[in-house]
Amino acid sequence: MARGAPAFYSDYRRYRSEGHSLWATLLAQGLWATAAYRACKALVEAMPGGPLRLAAAALGAALQKIAEILTGICIPRNCELGRGAYFPRFGGTVLGPSPIGENCTLEHNITLARGGKGAEGGVPVVGNRVFIGAHSILVGNIRIGDDAVIFPGSVVARNVPPRAVVMGQPARIVARTGSFERIAYDGMQHDPARRASLERASSPG
Repeated sequence: MARGAPAFYSDYRRYRSEGHSLWATLLAQGLWATAAYRACKALVEAMPGGPLRLAAAALGAALQKIAEILTGICIPRNCELGRGAYFPRFGGTVLGPSPIGENCTLEHNITLARGGKGAEGGVPVVGNRVFIGAHSILVGNIRIGDDAVIFPGSVVARNVPPRAVVMGQPARIVARTGSFERIAYDGMQHDPARRASLERASSPG
């Protein structure tokens, strides 16, 4: 997909690439949540400072709260959500201010939360093409590498290397096969970053 395409179009194409019909895509609460997030973020950022920006922020907050009530997905404006976000199911999802990479899959009832104190505190930073399973909790100043898989129900409080599959409470590495079979998006077969990561996963040792 062309890099110049709007981020929301990339979100829409993720649903189609994952096998959703046009009708199912348009009715997906996850797509509604990302549409509200991207529209409100763009609205506020487009406004100059002063009363106009304050009014835009208030309107954006109201629209996002409505979207949160309708979908059960909380994506605050200070979250840096990469293009191609895919929420296959709705409800109970709280993202917080975490940066999240491109073409990630975020299932229902997940939480990304701030943890730690002082200089050691922070929020999870999620790489590209990461699969986060249902009922998972990611907390603290941790890094989730590209193409990683967080197995459903995991509690993650430590860094996760690229292509690692983790599970458990606390989560531990159980495989290094990556998310390649779990995430689909336009042009993935020709994506240089994905191909390079896949080659590393396939290399012995």
